[in-house]
Parts: sequence; C-alpha cells; structure tokens
Amino acid sequence: MKKEYIIPIFVPHLGCPQCCTFCNQKTISGETKQVTAEDVRNTIEYYLKNFKKGNYVEVAFFGGSFTAIPVETQEELLKAVQPYIKDKKVNSIRLSTRPDAIDKKILKMLKKYHVKTIELGVQSTNNFILERCKRGHTFEDVKKASKLIRKYRFTLGHQMMVGLPDSTEKDDIKTAEDLIKLKPKLIRIYPVLVIKGTELAREYKNKEYTPLTVGQAVERSKEILKLFNKKHITVIRIGLQNTDTITNPKDKESEVVAGPYHPAFGQLVEDAIWYDKVVYEIKKVNAKVIKVEIEANSKDVNNIIGHKRENINKLRDTYAVITKIKVNNSIKPGKFKLKVLETA
Repeated sequence: MKKEYIIPIFVPHLGCPQCCTFCNQKTISGETKQVTAEDVRNTIEYYLKNFKKGNYVEVAFFGGSFTAIPVETQEELLKAVQPYIKDKKVNSIRLSTRPDAIDKKILKMLKKYHVKTIELGVQSTNNFILERCKRGHTFEDVKKASKLIRKYRFTLGHQMMVGLPDSTEKDDIKTAEDLIKLKPKLIRIYPVLVIKGTELAREYKNKEYTPLTVGQAVERSKEILKLFNKKHITVIRIGLQNTDTITNPKDKESEVVAGPYHPAFGQLVEDAIWYDKVVYEIKKVNAKVIKVEIEANSKDVNNIIGHKRENINKLRDTYAVITKIKVNNSIKPGKFKLKVLETA
C-alpha cells in the first residue's frame, strides 16, 4: 500500500474578505508573508528531497480562502505545481476555501490544474452562530457549494468547529448531522482555541466568551466522530496541528490564550470512544467484574489503553476493574474481544 505524502503550503488570510472572530491564520499557520510561485516551487523541492519515491504526493494549499483570491494569483500558484504533476513527482492538489467562493467558472479552472480535493470551511450550519462569528456566509452557501463540488467530481471535504461562541452541544451535533446529508468524503473537526490577536481573545478577556474545557471538547468531538464513523466518512484530523506557537497556553511562546488545548487531542477523542465500548461490554456481564482481558489488533491497542494509560486507570478507579491487554492481529482493526478473568 502506497504511503500518502502531503506538501503543505500556507496562504494565511489570502482571499479572506474579513476576519472571523476566532481566526488569526498567520498565527495558526506560522506564516507571516504571502506566498509566491517561487515559494511554491521551493517548498515542493524541499519536501520531495525528503520523500521516498513511488508514493502518492499531494500539494495542499491551506489557510485563507484560495478561490476567493484574484484568479490570476490562483493560476500563478497552481501553474507552479504543474511541471511536478507532468513529471509525476506530484499526483494531485488539495485546497481549502470558503463556501461562498465557489462557482462553476472557478471549478472548471481548478479541474484544469489537477485539483482533486476541495475542503470547505463550514465551521457551523447554524446561521445565527455563523453571523455571531462574522463568517460572512450562510448554510445555504455551504449546501450550494457542496453540491457543485460533487457535481464536478472533486473530492469534497468539510471543516467544522466545536465550541464556537453561543454554540451548544446540540448545535455542534446538528452541524455534524447537516454535513453528513451533504455527503462529504473528508472531515476535519477543530475545537475552538482562543488565539492572541483575535476578537475572540477580547471577548474572552471581557468574560463574553467561555471556552470549552478539554473534557467538554473531547465529549462533544467523540459524539460527532461517532456520527461520521457510522456513515463511513473519513475524519482526517481532530484538533489543530501543534506548532511552535499553537501549544500549551502556559508556555511563554504560545499564541493560545485559552481553550481545550492538548498535544494529543485527537487521541483523547479516539480513546474516549474505545473506553465507552469497553465499559458497555463490561456492563453486559451479569456479575461484579474484577478482572478482564481485552484482545485487539495492534493498531488499536494504544487507544484502548488510552493516553498515559488514562483508560486503564479510569476502569480501575471508576469500576474497580483490572485490565489486561493482549495483541491479536487476527482481529480486525476497530474490533476487540473481552474475556472476563475474574468476578466477585
């Protein structure tokens, strides 16, 4: 099976018609200058030197709203990738953009330049919350853009946020349910972090916004992930990528003021799902369980154990259950066998 390599190229705030209350793309991406065709070529060359040949390579334009920037600039950046596609050093292009910056003309142009995947920054499907965060688009824009992207046979991706101002758990779940109906292939789930230099940071300082705790964000994200998993929609990321500036708010260099930051947030969410599965099986036993053995594929063992053994410790502290883990790669990933070793 070929490994997939991503060459990330960040275009901070390029194309954004306004700044959302939660956003500071230059901080999130670590980039402070706009990107040129030369930057694109240099970045591709740098990454290709470190990639093993024969694997799938995709150039990804992240940040900003790619299709909202002047068409001439879009084409300049996309053209810089074409020689690498022609030489089969790069296989495709991915980009992220706004729902209200998609139309037939744009999509025809992107198809010409071998763009394969388009990710829409949806964030929420609640129009009140979108307006509250100054997104500048509506859920109707999301539906229209998603339909067009699928019609032109691009891979559709959605990005949503958990814990936006005035967004309840019910609102976040509803956003996930609404997105499922639009049939995306890919999803990113981002819990809201309060970033320096944003309007949200001012609201937080003035006690107008209270971010989720890590525990609350994990619980919401867990329920959302379960919905996407049930519909076989691939969740490619949960939580912002850790960088030199997106790190623990207690760190001096961190640009994160507050919010559910955790260096392994995605793992915490996966761990929580596994914990619920194990507890469900234990509760089905008609006796007081003292010790169990869990057999699972090696790919799932870390999530069953939990980050820093959190799941194992929680089973012990909450249910007084001692857990033994056994690797069995004949068991399919995602499945497990639970054997009760001792009861009271």
